[in-house]
Amino acid sequence: MIHSLFLINSSGDIFLEKHWKSVVSRSVCDYFFEAQERATEAENVPPVIPTPHHYLLSVYRHKIFFVAVIQTEVPPLFVIEFLHRVVDTFQDYFGVCSEPVIKDNVVVVYEVLEEMLDNGFPLATESNILKELIKPPTILRTVVNTITGSTNVGEQLPTGQLSVVPWRRTGVKYTNNEAYFDVIEEIDAIIDKSGSTVTAEIQGVIDACVKLTGMPDLTLSFMNPRLLDDVSFHPCVRFKRWESERILSFIPPDGNFRLLSYHVSAQNLVAIPVYVKHSISFRDSSSLGRFEITVGPKQTMGKTIEGVTVLSQMPRGVLNMSLTPSQGTHTFDPVTKMLSWDVGKINPQKLPSLKGTMSLQAGASKPDENPTINLQFKIQQLAISGLKVNRLDMYGEKYKPFKGIKYMTKAGKFQVRT
Repeated sequence: MIHSLFLINSSGDIFLEKHWKSVVSRSVCDYFFEAQERATEAENVPPVIPTPHHYLLSVYRHKIFFVAVIQTEVPPLFVIEFLHRVVDTFQDYFGVCSEPVIKDNVVVVYEVLEEMLDNGFPLATESNILKELIKPPTILRTVVNTITGSTNVGEQLPTGQLSVVPWRRTGVKYTNNEAYFDVIEEIDAIIDKSGSTVTAEIQGVIDACVKLTGMPDLTLSFMNPRLLDDVSFHPCVRFKRWESERILSFIPPDGNFRLLSYHVSAQNLVAIPVYVKHSISFRDSSSLGRFEITVGPKQTMGKTIEGVTVLSQMPRGVLNMSLTPSQGTHTFDPVTKMLSWDVGKINPQKLPSLKGTMSLQAGASKPDENPTINLQFKIQQLAISGLKVNRLDMYGEKYKPFKGIKYMTKAGKFQVRT
């Protein structure tokens, strides 16, 4: 199974390594560095890299590459899912998963990794169980450990490990009982020159924060469950009930967890919430070009689009840009040729626009193709797929919990061709 794990930062330094079955030399990462050089962006590094004696499987999150080394053939998604679980666990333990934080808590990191894999095979990957085995670091605990020489390792085995619901510890008590669910959807789309949709799909997740006393049994039903076609569940969900009734029935883990993730493909007509009007022209004889774009809302169900950012990689022939935005701020880097426009919130009554001229290289030929425009945005209280939670019920406990559902749509890889 997994022999070693290497953590590599964006500048290509291995800042942490952990070996389980046998020590694998750092030189195996040279194959990874070669693939990283060939890729234009960090996200484009192949997730599976074969080498003469090993396979390298990696994920890139929080500007860190998590690279697992395996020697035998293993289902790649199994390893990739485990690596994502490692990142989520670090985030749960330390609040953020970054290189300085991992270096500051290196002892806890090694202890957690030791519990997550046993001889290279996944053992305890649930956050609840891990927190009973290895206590999360606090300032007081760090001071006590420094003085006494003790560690964060728990003194007894976690209660949930031996039960039928290993994701939930026993004897959970809260003064305020609450259950919050966040429906978050990312829309990936390519829009062509005329404004037609080339491809569009939605990646959605339902994240939960459940703080309930005892051993509650929850059911979550949807207004339109047929939308959820390609779904991946947390192990706590009773799959048989979902298949027969399209209702989520589960005993929740304690704290934060991902209840399910889903995918709505282009076949179900995906609504596009924004449009971009653009007029970008280069002339053969002239050393000036025109640039004008306007961003506006479309199919947002009356909700406000906020956090809008426009990014565009201009052709090499563009020396500089003289632009005037109607709102927000813009920057153009003459070295990387990257145009960035921070729009902010879109007011439908006064649509934001960015217009002006481009200075082109004298005598250079007209660029072969116009630049593409990449958009970032978010819309609060809207799930663009139309998914809606109908009701949340609790059984097995007598108290009444406080319940809340929040929706959010944001841009994933949203590209407009000009």
